[in-house]
Order: sequence, then structure tokens, then C-alpha cells
Amino acid sequence: MSNTHESAWNACLKVIKDNISLQAFKTWFEPIIPVKLEDNILTIQVPSHFFYEWLEENYITLLKKVIQKELGPEGRLEYSIVMENNSTNSTPYTVKLPALNKKELKNAPVSMPLNLNENQIRNPFIIPGLKKVNVESNLNPSYSFDNFVEGDCNRLARASGFAVANKPGGTAFNPLLIYGGVGLGKTHLAHAIGISIKNQFPNKTVLYVGSEKFAHQFIDAIKNQSTNDFIHFYQMIDVLIIDDVQFFAGKEKTQDVFFHIFNHLHQNGKQIILTSDKPPVEMQGMEQRLLSRFKWGLSADLGAPELETRIAILEKKMYGNGIELPKDVVEYLAYSINTNVREMEGALNTLLAQASLNKKAITIDLAKQMVDKFVKNTAREVSIEYIQKVVCDYFDLPIEMLKSKTRKREVVQARQIAMFFSKKMTKSSLANIGSHCGGKDHATVLHACRTVLNLSETDKQFKVYLEDLEKKLTIQ
Repeated sequence: MSNTHESAWNACLKVIKDNISLQAFKTWFEPIIPVKLEDNILTIQVPSHFFYEWLEENYITLLKKVIQKELGPEGRLEYSIVMENNSTNSTPYTVKLPALNKKELKNAPVSMPLNLNENQIRNPFIIPGLKKVNVESNLNPSYSFDNFVEGDCNRLARASGFAVANKPGGTAFNPLLIYGGVGLGKTHLAHAIGISIKNQFPNKTVLYVGSEKFAHQFIDAIKNQSTNDFIHFYQMIDVLIIDDVQFFAGKEKTQDVFFHIFNHLHQNGKQIILTSDKPPVEMQGMEQRLLSRFKWGLSADLGAPELETRIAILEKKMYGNGIELPKDVVEYLAYSINTNVREMEGALNTLLAQASLNKKAITIDLAKQMVDKFVKNTAREVSIEYIQKVVCDYFDLPIEMLKSKTRKREVVQARQIAMFFSKKMTKSSLANIGSHCGGKDHATVLHACRTVLNLSETDKQFKVYLEDLEKKLTIQ
């Protein structure tokens, strides 16, 4: 038998290490400090009450057996628990683990009575005082890889997310920071990674939490003097997903506590996934030590989806809901709303609802009316892409021909008309219009607009073309 508290506890640790996973050993036993050994009673210090309760719920039988083995039949264990309090009475208190007789060694763990007045917030996501620690992932099952449409705009982010999902904590992508503008799928991809990990590794604890929720929980923990419990709760997570991490900007104490949680998770091979509206280099109000850690892994950009991806997203959503829409309506939505996937999907939902409630057929005219009302600021004007598409359909030309360098008369005429309506119906610069039409300069666009105006005054058939096209393009 050991005669010092250090040697007794080290002997216990050798047995414990052989009976649990290495990760669990590092998380729950390495932080424990042996304090004293008197009268066959070994006192160990644990960082918080939450830590003590986790040991009681998950490892009490093992602890009792190793203590009995090391200290003999009369051996007992006492916990010295650091109180979350900065006042002068912040001394550790003890909870005794009673000695077991031989029959009790074979029985299930015995719960230890507590007479404490502290606020026991063990899990920020459940009601304080609940005995059972049960971490809900907070993942949305509808945000999966299956319904995340891949395109050039998101290929790197999706591929790296997929790699993380297959080997959480085991890739160079730790942390994985997904950044991009509003409504481009950051949250969807983060949830998809979490769901895939849960499906493949059901024993891993996955948690999704918004940055503001995290900050509010931390404030509550400070009020309740339970910061240690808050930290240890997050340190036991296997895969931590923090959404909109840019909201930590300016919150020094929140950044500080997240820094320590981040370090613990990273050092222990846990996976961290972050989303943000901008890359680390552009984040303002964030501590440099935190930003440097954000750069450790991979920062993957989610760009605005190109036309083909937008059409694919709409078709995927329609297929998932078992609905069909005319091709020209789908194309109109994809052309008209080109910067925000969430807004585009919302427009589709609104269109379906309007058609259902008003018992109207879904037509291009209804789509135009709806888009004007739904996204007044971003989609009141048609896009250059949509104008080109309508003009090409009207003249039965492939859009690639319009953007080519060919000088065929019918193609040149269609290209000039597209430039004319782009200048008239959008706020785009002449240079931008030219770049959409095969890399033409602003002088070429200006010449095209003058040519169209002149022909409309001298060529009746040409004027009919313009009137027909304007009707097709005008948002009612």
C-alpha cells in the first residue's frame, strides 16, 4: 500500500487509465490534484462541482474499486471542490465517498448526499438543478449534406467540411472557419457537418451554439458564480460549432473565456467549427491571440452562387417538397435574386403560398409581382443575366453566342439590345455591362445604346422587337 497521497493517487491513475479511453482520462482525471492521505482517506481536489458530479455519475464504481485496491477495505475517497467564488470564504469543501464492504463492491454506484446552497448550473442548455447531464446537439436535421447544393462558389468549404465530418479532430482543418455573406449557407454547412459526425460517431458529443447564446450563458455563469462549471461544460464537448463568431468582437471577457475553452479543445484533439461573415484578417475588435488561433486550421470562403448553382438550389428545394414549377419561373427567380440563397428560397416559398391561397396558376407574371414585393431593395431591378437570357430566348440564340466575339449581324443586334436594356433597367456601370457581354469596354456599350435608339426610330420591325422585349422584362 502507498504511504503518500501522491503515490496513492498515481497508483490509482495507472489502473484507471487501463479501464477508460485516453480522451476521457485526459479530460476527467489529469486535472485532479491529490491533496492529502490520512487514516486511509485520500482527498483529491477537483476544479468544480460540475466536475465532481460528472465523476460521480460516470466513474464512481471504478473509483471505489481502485481506492479499495490501493488503500485496503477501509479506504475512502473525499473530494475537495473549489468553490466558484472570489470572496474570502472561497475555500474548498469536501464530499465524502463512504467505505464499501465486499458486498457493496459488486453493487451499482451509490449516490452521495449533498447539502449545498450554491447555484448548480451544470449544463447551460438545461434547467439549473437537473441531476442528469444531457447535452442536446441543437442541430437542425433539415440542414444536411444531402440538400446542400455544391457549386464553384462553395466547393472548398463543402469538401473541407466533409473531410472534418469523416475525421473530426483528425484533420489539419482544426479549427474550420467558414465565412461568407448573409444567406449563403454558412449555418447550413455547419449543421451538415455536425449531423454527419453524429451519424458516424454516435458516442461523440456535438454541440451547435450561436455566439450570442454563448455570451449570454457566460454572463449568467458570472452572475451565478459558476464560471468553472460553464468552462468545464464546454471543455467536455467533442465537436463544438460556434455560429457567427464575429459577434464576440468587443466582448473582452467572453473572448477570454472562449480562448481558454478553444485551447483546451484544440490541445485534446477535439474539433472546432466556426462561422463568420468575414475572414479572420478582416475581423475588428477581436484579440490577436484569438485571431491567430482562428488561422491555425482552414478558412473556407462561401461565395455568392453562380446562376447554375442558384437554379440547382431551387430545383432541389422543389424536388424535396414534391412540387413542380414552369422552367421560365424558376429561371426568373434564379436570375432576379443573385446574392442571397435564403432570400431566393424565401421568394420561392412566398410564390407557392400566394398561388395556393389565391388559387392562381404559377406564371412568370405572378413571379414578377411577387419578387417586386418580396425583395424590394435587392431585386426590384432585373439583373443583366436575366436580360441576356430573355433576349437570347426571344431571338433563339445560345447565351454563349451573345458573349462571343462573333460579328454575325443577328448576334450583334441581340448583343446591342441586351446592352441597351441593361443600361436602361439596371444600375450597373457601362464597364460592368460590357464585362457581362464578352468583355466589351464602356465605349462599345455606349455605341450599342445609341445604335438601338436610332434603329427604333427608323426600323418598324426593330421597334416591335424592343416593345415585345420590354413587356417581357418589365416587372409589373
